[in-house]
Amino acid sequence: MESLLVLAADPTVWVALATLIAMEVVLGIDNLIFIAILTNKLDEARRAGARRLGIGLALGLRLALLGTVAWIVQLTEPLFEVFGRGFSWRDLILIAGGFFLVWKATKEIHHNVDPSPEPDLFDVGRGAIGFGAAIAQILLLDLVFSIDSIVTAVGMTDDIPVMVVAVVVAVIVMLVAATPLSAFIQANPTIIMLALGFLLLIGSMLIAEGFGAHVPKGYIYAAMAFSALVEGLNMMSRRARRKRKATEAQPR
Repeated sequence: MESLLVLAADPTVWVALATLIAMEVVLGIDNLIFIAILTNKLDEARRAGARRLGIGLALGLRLALLGTVAWIVQLTEPLFEVFGRGFSWRDLILIAGGFFLVWKATKEIHHNVDPSPEPDLFDVGRGAIGFGAAIAQILLLDLVFSIDSIVTAVGMTDDIPVMVVAVVVAVIVMLVAATPLSAFIQANPTIIMLALGFLLLIGSMLIAEGFGAHVPKGYIYAAMAFSALVEGLNMMSRRARRKRKATEAQPR
């Protein structure tokens, strides 16, 4: 208790906490987009439950990983080398998660662009998925994003309580934003394609990180924000055209 009071009285701790919360919220966007797109493929009655369970699993994984910080740090130690490049468990997890994300986004894009009922390379069939399959996929990506998030947090501060508070706040923000984001994506088909493009970008970034090519996340999120801004302007333009046509169609 005394150590917590000492931490609370230290201004640098508050600065670290604010920075870490902001970082965790931004990193959580990737996870949230994936959960929103995946749960929207479920029956409407089960979507909210799947989102809450998926985000709850993300919180549980992050808190469990925080309890094994010493083990998490060891994940960055090289296991083997290929052509002079060392690969750690973290690298392998990021590469596997990145390929899964690229595959999943490519599959969903294929379903949206060419919704043929005939089976093909991407297993085009029913658009809906089972509840268990959705939770399993969410859990897999939760693990990837959680490890990346905790490794980043460990690099910013050594105070476990600060990390715990930052993770809990970030997950609460995800929980609050999940339903509005899912509804917005579902109501705007062009947003679905944009979100899938984001997942492709994030998956490619995870693969690059796993192979040692550091990509500043600021560039990635700036590109995503700019794309979202352009799409927002397109939506406003389409809405204005519809209103203009409706006004012209009214009898004078």
